[in-house]
Amino acid sequence: MEKKYVAYVGTYTHGDSKGIHIYDVDVEEGTLKERTQIPVRNASYITMSKNGKYLYSIEDEGVAVFSIDANGDLTRINSINIDGMRGCFLSTDETGQYLAVSGYHDGKVTLIATSPDGSLDRLLDGVYHKGLGSVAERNFRPHVNCVRPTPDNKYLCAVDNGIDQVKIYKIQKPQNKLKLVDVLRSPRESGPRIIRFSANGKVAYILHELSNEIHVYSYDGTGKNPKFELLQKVSTLSDELDELHDAASGMVLAPDGKHLFCSTAGDNSVAMYDVDPETGCLTKKFALPISGEYPKDLAIFPDGKHLAVANHESNTITTFTIDYENNLLVMKGKPQKIETPNCIKFYELGGKQVRK
Repeated sequence: MEKKYVAYVGTYTHGDSKGIHIYDVDVEEGTLKERTQIPVRNASYITMSKNGKYLYSIEDEGVAVFSIDANGDLTRINSINIDGMRGCFLSTDETGQYLAVSGYHDGKVTLIATSPDGSLDRLLDGVYHKGLGSVAERNFRPHVNCVRPTPDNKYLCAVDNGIDQVKIYKIQKPQNKLKLVDVLRSPRESGPRIIRFSANGKVAYILHELSNEIHVYSYDGTGKNPKFELLQKVSTLSDELDELHDAASGMVLAPDGKHLFCSTAGDNSVAMYDVDPETGCLTKKFALPISGEYPKDLAIFPDGKHLAVANHESNTITTFTIDYENNLLVMKGKPQKIETPNCIKFYELGGKQVRK
């Protein structure tokens, strides 16, 4: 049978949006058609369970979980208060037992237990980051922007945009508490934002919002402690003359793992890099405009041939054909209107979240 997909887009809801928008996906054409909306107050980030049955969403009250039916529609199961300010990022561990939440506003990492029936069970632990970053503008205190487990499921990486660090935790059993085991320090005022790992789990990519760079690290989790070694730094920008007004925002690997894409606000561009199959290092192929403002997130269509960009400030989603041979993005139709899109995920019906 031909595979079918939907796209879920999480939004802020201080305008016309109700929460999570569901789109039918035409993979061959590289287009999206809105089907419905699911009410969630400020669904700023969403992710799916490892078994593909459930969708988790940030909301004002904490985190909500929904069951996903055969058509991709969502039914709320329950929600849980995270005993802190609204989160901004979610991830599950490889076993599906834990859901981790990052807190941008309060600098907190929260660990939640999930139940086999899909419901959110209870809070296990919460750790507030401490320290001072740059005193300039907003980056003077902890802002946990991303939490993601290492591919071997040994550690949880918490990317702190405010104090320029990635704190690395281990979940201690049987208490299920977070123990800090290492700190990966980024340059002062670089603003690390997102961490992602290569398909083979041996390379980490960290996107830096303020320095507009991707830092490439080798990762080795076979020893007593995690080992990260810096291999490369590459710019995200198309034009480096106005760096003060640019902010790297989203990052995604293509389904085949051979290309990495990132978006940059201010520059309002998407850059594509070839990924070296041996080292994981990057070669920039292009950085091109995306006909939108503040490309907060981006996702590659399941066939790897098309790209969708969620433009937060211009209230649009723009889609493109990726011309790998000529290093071009070719726009597909007019921008679609959507209020303050913040996160986009593809999902295979009856399957799992498309890796991004």
